[in-house]
Amino acid sequence: MRNLVCLLCGLVVLTACNSVYMKPSTLDTDEVFYADRGGYSMRRSIKETMESRGYNVVVGKASSNENVHDGASSIDVDKNIIPNDVRYIIKTSERVEKFHPMWCIFNGFWWWNFNVSIADQKTGEELLTWRGRGCANSSVRLLNKILDDMEK
Repeated sequence: MRNLVCLLCGLVVLTACNSVYMKPSTLDTDEVFYADRGGYSMRRSIKETMESRGYNVVVGKASSNENVHDGASSIDVDKNIIPNDVRYIIKTSERVEKFHPMWCIFNGFWWWNFNVSIADQKTGEELLTWRGRGCANSSVRLLNKILDDMEK
């Protein structure tokens, strides 16, 4: 029984690895936020979470699509027009999420690996840098806690 408790405690500690730097009480929730379109689960979850909290999140207007070659492969890159009234820009880079039913059994089943940044266009300051890995539900819970701390 003691070994099982130690194993469970070890799993809880190892289920998420996050490095968060933020400036508390710096987000004005009445301002406009820009986020890139598309993405894997974390990018979508950030937009959904912020909209459910009442934030005005926009993805801008597509201006063109360019095909970029890097030797053997090529990718399509969208260029977007960011509206003039945007105060904050949210950048999210992420890897493909992985299905981990045993590791994340009580936490959404999916393992995310991501970087998130929020910058203030008015002051030029970066208000949040977050390097995170973790199960889906715990990452969204941490996002909500971070937003609670950052709101004015």
